[in-house]
Amino acid sequence: MTDSTAHPPQIDADGSSPSRLRLSGSWTLDYAAQIGTALGGAPERVEAIDASGVERLDSVGVLQLLRFARRSNLDFDVFTFHPSHQALVSAIEDVADDRPRKKREYGVSAALERLGRAVHNNWREALALVGFLGETQIKLLRMFKEPGRFRPTATVHHMEQVGLDAVPLIALLCFLVGAVVAFLGANILRDFGAEIFVVELVNISFLREFAVLLTAIVLAGRTASAFTAQIGAMVSREEVDAIRTLGMDPIDLLVIPRMLALLVMLPMLTFIAMIFGLLGGLTVGAYSLDIPPQQYLTRMHETIELRHFLVGLAKAPVFALLISLIGCLEGLQVEGTAQSVGERTTSSVVQSISMVIILDAFFAIWFMEMDV
Repeated sequence: MTDSTAHPPQIDADGSSPSRLRLSGSWTLDYAAQIGTALGGAPERVEAIDASGVERLDSVGVLQLLRFARRSNLDFDVFTFHPSHQALVSAIEDVADDRPRKKREYGVSAALERLGRAVHNNWREALALVGFLGETQIKLLRMFKEPGRFRPTATVHHMEQVGLDAVPLIALLCFLVGAVVAFLGANILRDFGAEIFVVELVNISFLREFAVLLTAIVLAGRTASAFTAQIGAMVSREEVDAIRTLGMDPIDLLVIPRMLALLVMLPMLTFIAMIFGLLGGLTVGAYSLDIPPQQYLTRMHETIELRHFLVGLAKAPVFALLISLIGCLEGLQVEGTAQSVGERTTSSVVQSISMVIILDAFFAIWFMEMDV
């Protein structure tokens, strides 16, 4: 509500010097529209402005005068304010950003610069992940010396969230993918009269690659994001700082239980994925390829090899360690805002899935070169 004793803002020309203006009235938020109108009608050629006659002044009035000075190419030193207003004007002038807005650059050089910055940031993220891995392993070894640091209740709770709750999704996904692989493989092998070899196709592909890869990708999107969001929310609410203030280690409380839960449950989920992938192939063979279940199982028993199972299962702990570390590290790097939580959650999912696929490719090449 406007004070009845206040006067609207006015701009008058000095009688002795037309290029000198005198300001009067209230230059406050209540008169924001009148301030804009008054400054819009001010003369173009101004050398000095006397604002010592202003009755009331707030941040809106000061900012409007700053913008007017910039539009008129005036130095703000030509303004004269009342001594009682000088502290406010100085404070706003100090924090006002008068730098020109940076223009987005285009071209090859700008693209290379952005690429270089992205590579540098990714390198820093990789170094941070390696350092976090070392810190976590050291504190895990310390837990063997001090068993009281272990949190069995939290570990079992995360095992339920990570493992048991994901079983229906993993089972359904792998069953359908196994059926699709068998159906597509049979369409190609039918041209050569070798439909029976679809059994080996499903067995080898699921035992070595598809089961562990699909499970890891699902958990990278489901579990890594959950880890980041949970820890990030605690960081934004300063709960992690409270844990440190109480003399406890956030790694022991937040990271190690999640990491151990994923290390235990991902191999188990991989085994379930293998079983349901093979069942998907068996179903397609029995109902679409006219391969009786007894013949399919006999062929599976004759051709399946333990080494394929061990190769697939050996990748699971590596993927589990990677997913858990990335999810927890991104959560601890949250800066305290809701936007930061969202950005770090997205980053953890992208990093986890990308690293899982890259590592799986390296594993496939290495095992092939080693003839395993």
